[in-house]
This record gives sequence, structure tokens and C-alpha cells, in this order.
Amino acid sequence: MESIEDYILRITKLANRNKELNDQLQGLVGRYEIIQKQNEKYLNLLSEYSYEEIEERLKLPTKKRVKRFKMVSVLYATIKGFEELSEQPHSQELIDKLDELYLTFDDIAKKYGVLKVKTIGDTFLFAGGILEENRTNPVDVVNTALEMQTATSKCMANGDKEPFWKVSIGIHTGPVLGEPTGKKSAPYTLTGESVNIASRMGMTCKAGQINISVMTYELIKEFFALSENGKMPAKYKGFLDMYNVVGILPKLSENGHGVMPNRRFTTKYSLIQFMDIQEELLDILEQKLPENLYYHNIKHTIDVVTEVELIGWAEGLKEEDILLLKLAALFHDSGHTIDYKEHELHGASIAKDILTNYKYPQDQIETICRLIMSTKFPPEPKDLLEQVICDSDLDYLGRSDFIPVSNSLFQELKERNMIGTFDEWNQLQLNFIRQHQYYTDTALHLREVNKQSQIERLEGLLQISAKAP
Repeated sequence: MESIEDYILRITKLANRNKELNDQLQGLVGRYEIIQKQNEKYLNLLSEYSYEEIEERLKLPTKKRVKRFKMVSVLYATIKGFEELSEQPHSQELIDKLDELYLTFDDIAKKYGVLKVKTIGDTFLFAGGILEENRTNPVDVVNTALEMQTATSKCMANGDKEPFWKVSIGIHTGPVLGEPTGKKSAPYTLTGESVNIASRMGMTCKAGQINISVMTYELIKEFFALSENGKMPAKYKGFLDMYNVVGILPKLSENGHGVMPNRRFTTKYSLIQFMDIQEELLDILEQKLPENLYYHNIKHTIDVVTEVELIGWAEGLKEEDILLLKLAALFHDSGHTIDYKEHELHGASIAKDILTNYKYPQDQIETICRLIMSTKFPPEPKDLLEQVICDSDLDYLGRSDFIPVSNSLFQELKERNMIGTFDEWNQLQLNFIRQHQYYTDTALHLREVNKQSQIERLEGLLQISAKAP
């Protein structure tokens, strides 16, 4: 049984504890009152500004700085061999060779416009489509991986018959978030599921192999020889098919060896890249073309690009010819951003500058410039490619929408004081169409009948105008 002394001691302790808690409560109440007064003060200050002004002043730096990239190919590479390094008699030489290999990796990445994002020990993260957003980055990154693999296979110490170091590479294509770092060497920190999937692709990859996701596979399967490599579970995506990159398709490689891309590979690649060039040039035209170009506008450019492809395939031309025709059609009126009368010459100059930046070979650039100049009025094509682009440029002469298109050209010339009355224009058109000829069999079959109908329509319009009082 508890004694009186023990009971009194316990009560005393409880009373002291209660006093401590009460003091703490009073302190919290006092702090709450201070915070409440500060809050009222800040609310009164904020009431002087609108929501938009507050948002502008805050600027939410983190959210605004993060950039979303829609399509990036992430390469996750790991060097294998460190576990056995201590057993090698010339380990220091192998380390020196590895340092050289790392520099070679950087050079290969730069060659294909691929950015090194991060290095952690013997693991590297590269990404294509960051320095410049483009549609070709999956092909660029796989080419980078293949060259890295080749460089690793040649990294041997003196006297070795087999390469000691091996590299395992995982690649995945998808959206990523990039936060600027302020560093030139690694300008972005990348996050997102695409980075995670690429790293898992690399971690599940055998040494000396290149493992890609099904997303990357769909974008590069026309260029590379591939083999199935099982499945990998992915969050919210179920199981992803994986593929091993064997090499370049023999038909697209030099001597069929599957190592170096040949001209046919480059042409297929450029046909994809054409969409990026077209997007870039159409942006330029939209910003710089005069507003009163009613005929030589973006719509006409797209029409000619479409038509050269249609006529070109129908005439049995090769892929490279189609590519050159599409590029010539894309640039053929771009010179209107500089001058109206000499636009072909300026268009050829613009094409040369832009295509040089895209590393087009000189012979292709010269052909494209020649095709642009062949559209100069009056047309006098010297070969089939020139015939195709000339027929495409004057395609409207044999189309059902000839009259409204012709009227837009009249309005364009009228504002430049290059034509007289509407009747004079119709007579000029009639004389031109009577003398004009389509050169390709395809254009003759598609447009010649309609062209004769336009002659009759113009003759009728001129007769009506002549009878008018």
C-alpha cells in the first residue's frame, strides 16, 4: 500500500508537470497571436496587388525553368570489367586505355549531336534531342551506341588478343523533363520515366550488347538489324519488349558489313530529317514573307513539295532524287523573303546555308540549287528532275482551281505594278497557257486535259469582256 509520503511526492510531481505544460501552452498561445498578427499584416499588404501581379512578382522559378522535351532518346552506358581488374598483370595500362576510351565516347557523342548528361563512376548518361529537338535522335543515339561499342572492342593493352573492357548500353525514347544547370558541359539535369526505363534497359543488358526498348525499336527498325531480347516490367506500362541492336542493316551499310552507313542509309535518314528542315523553313517564311504575297506563299510551297513527290514517284525516280526534289521545292520560293524579282537566286543561297548546317554533301547541295534555278521563268528544264519541279511549280495551270489561284497571282502582281488591267492579265495567261507544255508523262496525264479547259474558260471571259459596253 502506497504511503502518505509517496502519495504526496507523486502529487507534487504531477503538479509540477502540469505547471510546465501550462507554461508551454501559454508560450504557444503567445506565438500564435504574434503569427496571427503578422499574417493579418501580410494579407493587408497582398490585398494591394492583383493575383496576376503577385504571380509575376513570384515568377515561380523552379516550374518555369523546367523544360519538357517531347521526344528524347536516352542512352545509359556502363563499363564492365572492374571486378577482374586486380587480376590483370598490366592493370595500370588498362586504366590508361579506359581514360582514352572515355574521351573517345565524348567525341562520338559530339559527332552525332548527342549530349552527355551525367557521369557517375563507370556509368554514363547521354541524350539525343536535347541540344536540338529533332525527329532523328533515335537513329543518332543508336549510331552513337554502335560506335561506342566498336571503340570499346578496339580498346586493348599491348599484347592482349581480346578487349578487356566491355560496355553495356540501354536506350529508350520518350518524353523527359530537363532542368537547366547553368553548366556548358552538362546544361540539363534530366528526370522522368524515360530516364528510369533507359537505365533499366542498360542494367538488364549483357556486357557488350545494346539493349533498346520497343519505343526506340519502332523508330529505328528500318535502319538497323535487330533481334528480340525478352521483356521487362515497367511501371504503368506492363511489360515492355526489348531488342538487341546487331548492327546497321547490310543493305544500308558500306560493303554490306553492317558497320558504316552508306549513301542509301544517309538518304533514308535525310527523308526523316526533311520534316525538321521543313518546320524550320516554314517558320522563317511565316515570319519574313511579305503579307501581300497572295500566290507565292506558304500554301504554294507546300503544294509544290507535295507535287514533286507525287510526280517523282510516278516517274520512277529513286529515293535520293525524291529527297533532292522535295528540298528544292521547299526552298524554291524562300528567296521572296529577300527580293521578289531575283527570288530564285536568293532561294538557292538560303538553301545552301541551311543545308550546309545540316551537313549535306556538296554534290547534293549543288543539285538542289540547280533545281531551284530551273524554276526561273520561263521554264527550260534540261533533265527529268528539272522537268518534275517545273511541272510541279506550274501545276495549277491544269487544276480545277485555276481561276482563283490565277486571280491571287494577278492581285500579287497588281500591287507591285507589274500588270495592267484584269483583261490584260487574262490575255497574258491565255497566251502563256497556249505556249506552255508539261514535260513529264505523269503531268501530261494528270493536268493536260484540265489545262485545255482553262484555255476555253479564259477565251470565254475575254469574249464576254469584249462585248461589254
